[in-house]
Amino acid sequence: MPDRHTPEQRSYNMSRVKGKDTGLELIVRNELQKLGLTFDNNVRNLPGKPDIIFWAEKVAIFIDGDFWHGYRFSAWESTLSSFWKNKIGETRKRDQRNFRKLRRMGWKVIRVWQHQIHKDLDSSIARMTTVLKSSHVIL
Repeated sequence: MPDRHTPEQRSYNMSRVKGKDTGLELIVRNELQKLGLTFDNNVRNLPGKPDIIFWAEKVAIFIDGDFWHGYRFSAWESTLSSFWKNKIGETRKRDQRNFRKLRRMGWKVIRVWQHQIHKDLDSSIARMTTVLKSSHVIL
């Protein structure tokens, strides 16, 4: 399916896509704050700029959109133009590189998908707190 927009229109539209403080990030951060947890967000000096960081416990959390980060990409990749296949494919490769770098640095990496938050926010938060508890956070 060809893109209906000119390259200039597409560039403008893409420049408006938020990369931080998204609605999903705000929902998750609000829930973690309700639990009394303190963290940093959108940390630039770590690979991949994690959305949420617990420094002492070395836990990095990424909140990823299903489309932009290619959840089950192979199932729907064939429906996309070559531009989007390449763009999402490169994003997935970059994500994996960043996750490997963080793990080599001793970080635990949690990836939470958009659909998981929408479907069951409590389970997503429970998954995060389980990892934090195993990293010796007192909750």
